[in-house]
Amino acid sequence: MTLIDAVLLSFLAFFVGTVAALVGVGGGVFIVPLLSLVFGFSVHEAIGTSLTMVVFTSLASTLGYSRQRRIDYKIGLILAFTSIPGAFLGAYLTSFISTRLLGLIFGFFLIFVAFQMMFQLGFSRLRSSAIEGSWHRKIVDSEGITFEYNVRVILGSVLSFFGGLSSGLLGIGGGSVIVPILYFTMNMPMHVTVATSMFIMIFSSISGVVTHISLGNVRFDYAIYLCIGVIFGAQLGAYIAKGISGKNLRRIFGVVLFLISINMILKYL
Repeated sequence: MTLIDAVLLSFLAFFVGTVAALVGVGGGVFIVPLLSLVFGFSVHEAIGTSLTMVVFTSLASTLGYSRQRRIDYKIGLILAFTSIPGAFLGAYLTSFISTRLLGLIFGFFLIFVAFQMMFQLGFSRLRSSAIEGSWHRKIVDSEGITFEYNVRVILGSVLSFFGGLSSGLLGIGGGSVIVPILYFTMNMPMHVTVATSMFIMIFSSISGVVTHISLGNVRFDYAIYLCIGVIFGAQLGAYIAKGISGKNLRRIFGVVLFLISINMILKYL
């Protein structure tokens, strides 16, 4: 690796980390194509190395959001518990099944979710409807802003397994699935959703990385420069998110998710 490559990786990772922390995703969907197309990585190496970066994205973002006191740790731990098996299974399955078809299906599915997040079409009724057995939650952040909501825990826990599965299988942090689950299915406010998503990804991404390391899919010489850039970018993203309204944050996530889905479709085509 040349010095120019190292600087380029850190520079790009900084911007990816900023966007990732802002909207609650891992950023791996941007890095996997970069490693594959620009640096000549195999698909499996790109996924494993990207997921290593996602670990540090989620850790740095969680640090920033913990200072803001916007993480629902109880809900986060419950969903992390169900996403970890999915991450292990997803990473293991990369050796047996083609990720191309899954990537295309997932990409088109994310387009649908992106439009729902941007315009909140049919899911607005789902969020406002009360479901028996939901948990009442209340969080007061560092500035005294109160977030009060009812969480649909059982359904969200089941669906979070697939967030972990996408993390290990496709080399993404799983936030592109976890954020819609937290927001639509579990009825959480957008600011708490983004912060809690980053916390959950600590567990799902580490689980996936452990499997990828055992399979020899992680290029640590590249991963270290990605992690350096993303740590600083994630701190900036968490800071920016603090001053954005929940409605605008949801729309920004929708736009980013749309770009992610187009990127995935083009990559797997």
